[in-house]
Amino acid sequence: MSRIKTLQDLFKRYRRPGDLVFALAFFLLSLLLLAALPEQTVWVKRTRLFAQPAFWPTVAIGAMVVFSLLHLIGALVSERIPGRLAEVLYWVRSVEFALWFMAYVAAAPVLGYLLSTILFCVLMSWRMGYRSPRWTGMAVLFAMAVVILFKGFLQVKLPAGLIYEGLPDGLRGFMMTYF
Repeated sequence: MSRIKTLQDLFKRYRRPGDLVFALAFFLLSLLLLAALPEQTVWVKRTRLFAQPAFWPTVAIGAMVVFSLLHLIGALVSERIPGRLAEVLYWVRSVEFALWFMAYVAAAPVLGYLLSTILFCVLMSWRMGYRSPRWTGMAVLFAMAVVILFKGFLQVKLPAGLIYEGLPDGLRGFMMTYF
């Protein structure tokens, strides 16, 4: 194993190509938070500095701006290595799963917790490449276990689905209470 001679060699070896994009995004986010700070916090008259409601958020966001600016400067002056777009696209791929979850959250009030959970688990199973009947059945069983655990044992109160409105009275009450 070769020895690392300088700190610059260390940075060259372990630096990622998407560093500039991350540094810029983080700096812009910190500036956005800094701009929103006066609307989100208050400075109270005749209150000690450390007891001010706005003091610690100001310190935290101020440090975030300073350190993200330093990170951005470091990213701008460092040597460019290829692969930035490929890495950024790899980061964006993770947003897909957040979108799947948002679709699940949007479907639950319409389809009900049971049906939307089963649908979500089966679709996630298929998305991840587990497409055999065995894995689909496992996904359905897992979804049912989750619903029974949260609604039955933990008594988590979740809104009933609009789809339950079409059920007969006795079944509708049962489904709205337990599923």
